Amino acid sequence: MTPDSGPGEQKGQPGLVSAALSGLCPRCGERTLFEGPAQLADECANCELDILSLERGGRFVGVVTMLLALVLICAALGVDEWLRPPLWATFLFWGPVTIASVVFALRFYKTMWVYHQYEERQQP
Repeated sequence: MTPDSGPGEQKGQPGLVSAALSGLCPRCGERTLFEGPAQLADECANCELDILSLERGGRFVGVVTMLLALVLICAALGVDEWLRPPLWATFLFWGPVTIASVVFALRFYKTMWVYHQYEERQQP
């Protein structure tokens, strides 16, 4: 991988979902994009890319979270109407599903934004 390539520029490179799940840096491709489950690192530990400067404009995470909450609430109401599970089963199922969905959505959104900003800055 060349230092200036993104996840979708060359054949064999991972897609955006793989980059989000693995936390791949847009410059070097190492797993250094995130330092927490959905928290971006300040900079890449490998190539020292300033990740926070790329993420500055991506402040719509609240909108992403609210849209995801709407989808999850509708799904939970639909499942409740269809199956009528006991309350303990509802919490046992929807608790982990909600946490996993929010973490994945935030990782995907932040990765998409960072990669977009990185590609914008690379173009002359």
